[in-house]
Amino acid sequence: MNYRILTPQEAACYINDGDGVGISGFTLSGTPKAVLPEVARRAEEAHAAGKPFKINLYSGASTGDAIDGMLTRANAINFRAPFISNPTVRNAINGREITYTDLHLSLMAQDLRYGYLGKVDVAILEAIDITPDGKVYLTTAGGIGQTVANLADRIIIERNTYHHTMGLHDVYEPLDPPRRCEIPIYKASDRVGKPYVQVDPKKVIGIVEVHQPNEQVVFKELDPVTSKIGENVVNFILSDMKRGIIPASGLPIQSGIGNVANAVLKGLEDCNGIPPLDLYSEVLQDSVIKLMELGRVKAGSTCSLSLSQECLKHVYDNLDFFRDRLILRPSEISNHPEIIRRLGIIAMNTAIEVDLYGCVNSSHICGTRLMNGIGGSGDFARNAFVSIFTCPSTQKDGMISSIVPMVTHADHTEHDVRVVVTEWGVADLRGKGPDERARLLIENCAHPDYRNLLWDYLKITKKGHVSHNVAAALAMHATFEREGDMRKTCWEKFA
Repeated sequence: MNYRILTPQEAACYINDGDGVGISGFTLSGTPKAVLPEVARRAEEAHAAGKPFKINLYSGASTGDAIDGMLTRANAINFRAPFISNPTVRNAINGREITYTDLHLSLMAQDLRYGYLGKVDVAILEAIDITPDGKVYLTTAGGIGQTVANLADRIIIERNTYHHTMGLHDVYEPLDPPRRCEIPIYKASDRVGKPYVQVDPKKVIGIVEVHQPNEQVVFKELDPVTSKIGENVVNFILSDMKRGIIPASGLPIQSGIGNVANAVLKGLEDCNGIPPLDLYSEVLQDSVIKLMELGRVKAGSTCSLSLSQECLKHVYDNLDFFRDRLILRPSEISNHPEIIRRLGIIAMNTAIEVDLYGCVNSSHICGTRLMNGIGGSGDFARNAFVSIFTCPSTQKDGMISSIVPMVTHADHTEHDVRVVVTEWGVADLRGKGPDERARLLIENCAHPDYRNLLWDYLKITKKGHVSHNVAAALAMHATFEREGDMRKTCWEKFA
């Protein structure tokens, strides 16, 4: 089949007010580059003429400023799922200008298939190429490409000649109940699907030619706090190996995105006591590429190559080495609970705050303001062999404690949080009752400036299986919002 070649402007004309638009990609990787900015321009023109123009946007995870940011500034998004990181769309969601559903990333494709999120009218897939019979070879991420292509009435292909990841993808879409069967992945390097997304060629309205890299991934440099957190995590893993809890051969690791995750991976690079490991994760950062070349990571299964442009070019220049070591999967598979539980993953994710009994808030500041979302942390936390949450003990120059009496928004209950790590130490909560959890979190993880304050809170609680003072449980947050410093909290009026 011969496909039409479209300009971005022509392709954007196939997207209308009220449409559901599903896109390829996961984080800044593998997302469309050319068509959606033109959709934003169409929205601005429509609004200037007094006409409505908004779309429902579905992706594998977050996107960058060229999608979330530009569409938000054009007032072109009505509904968004399942995860965000761009500050412009974040502000619009917190301002209630956009309806947002925060989802476990493993559920996004399934929820679309079940119709929970509305219709997918148009799919936009970034691809290396498409064959006449509809084989679409994606670029640097799996995401929800196969699902949105199946559901959409119209498909637009952005053929991006900057990328050449041919052979890295393993595309597999589970059947829906009651026909669902096990997913036969028994180690991170197993492949169970196809290296392409299969689409109906009749639904492809055209190809937009693009030559453009992913938006640049930028992380903060490691600092003494994040480096110490990484060191503490590595020492904890070593301790569990010495105790025989983690086998001497090691277990696959999952590491979220950001500078704390990079600190943990840096710790693995420097630690010869931990054997070469597999990575089974949703994102893969520059540090993993280095670990592969050092022989510290044997195989990397991921949904997204969240790499800097320099590192991605290095992978492309050495594809013969990486082709057998890198596997790009759909988010439904990279985050699938069945596989996480089977492989025995050591999961490492980031918390905003942790309460005295081990509940974690990973998505909302002071309980109301969305930061990014739960992402894939819940997929891994509940099903991991060991679920580790990391965070600095304080934020805002010490004015906020990350260890608090009660979290203001619970993403992960104490049932799913097994280990908490800050720069001060490790709280191993496995097999511990509530009182022991509180003691470990205060003594090992809280900043010294807050330890006495947290101990004093426990003195005014109503004793039960879990001890709380309902009136005082969020007083530290209220003090911060009122006075700008949690350390000014006073418990006397609650006693």
